[in-house]
Amino acid sequence: MPSLFRFLLTLAILGGLGYAGLWALATFIEPQSREMSQTIPAARLNTK
Repeated sequence: MPSLFRFLLTLAILGGLGYAGLWALATFIEPQSREMSQTIPAARLNTK
């Protein structure tokens, strides 16, 4: 039974580290804003 607890504790610690890493990325990293343009074919504009 102690090996099961050790395994679950290891999984919990790894999960916590993964969650902390994702939280840090979401909190401290700012995305760069930039303009975006995309050409639309004329065939798509004339739907009649």
